[in-house]
Order: sequence, then C-alpha cells, then structure tokens
Amino acid sequence: MAGKKATIEFYDVKTRSKVSIEMGNVSKTTFTTKNGQERYGLRAKTSDGRSLTKFVSKGDWDKLDVPVEKK
Repeated sequence: MAGKKATIEFYDVKTRSKVSIEMGNVSKTTFTTKNGQERYGLRAKTSDGRSLTKFVSKGDWDKLDVPVEKK
C-alpha cells in the first residue's frame, strides 16, 4: 500500500453508490436512541459538502484513530 491513503467506504444515498473517503476527512460520533442505547458512527463530507454517516460496531469505533466529533 505504498503511496495509497487509507480510506473508509460510505454509502451515498443521493447517488445510490459507495464512495471512499480518506481517513483525514472522517470523524467519530455517538448517537443516543430514544431507549437510551448508545450507537457508534462515523461522519464524513463529500467533495460537494453533503454529509455522510456510517454506523459501526463499538469494536471498530474504538480501533479507528480519527478525531471524535464535537457535539
């Protein structure tokens, strides 16, 4: 993987396709459901400024070395 930047794949609902976003443009976030459960997710922006969200497991969320989004 020399020279290739690490990416994460998101699903773009508007274009109905998968897009790869560089790790530097991804942040971690948490969501609390109405039942009080905590969900873990990743957020990113497309090149034209639209927001993308991807839900991940707690294990994957903990492993990723990206900043946590400020609420």
